[in-house]
Amino acid sequence: MTQDQQAARTLVLASGNAGKLNELTQMLTPAGWRVRPQSDWAIEEAVEDGQTFLENALIKARHASECCKQAALGDDSGLVVDALEGRPGIYSSRFAGEHANDAENNAVLLSALDGVPENLRTAHFYCVIVLLRHPRDPAPIVSTGRWDGRIVVEPRGSHGFGYDPLFWVPSENCTSAQLSAERKNHLSHRALALQGLIQQMRTC
Repeated sequence: MTQDQQAARTLVLASGNAGKLNELTQMLTPAGWRVRPQSDWAIEEAVEDGQTFLENALIKARHASECCKQAALGDDSGLVVDALEGRPGIYSSRFAGEHANDAENNAVLLSALDGVPENLRTAHFYCVIVLLRHPRDPAPIVSTGRWDGRIVVEPRGSHGFGYDPLFWVPSENCTSAQLSAERKNHLSHRALALQGLIQQMRTC
């Protein structure tokens, strides 16, 4: 494969999240795509000031594509908790504050749900993935995925990242953090969104 061909099959991931990069790499590599994080170009994170997952995914993808001058993949995802009227939603990564880590976000979520009975702790992960072929792409490829479950009362498991230790997956009788990476990559919101994206990419 020539350098030009390799560049054509490379996608810039508009994120610095190591867990997200790992998941996307595992799922896109078999489809013939190479994923490189925007940090390889020393690109700073975009300002996510959209009001929806889709808006933020587009903002991130366009920012990365403009800086790298090539195709970019932007995703925005988060946890939607019914008892909290959809929170943390688009603020999932900073639920406990702008520079919060996973443990701090999980602690705030558990505190917010304190006293809420099990049957009312329903939630779902939601993901939007956007592929821009170039910075001004007027018709980006968009795919979404949803993963339903509920929030447990204490963390369980050590795999994954984010809210995985608190997200109970009924079909698997465990939390997302207790799933193997391979199994999670078949079930998750990001996996479902990526499957749809790959199908569309094959026709473009």
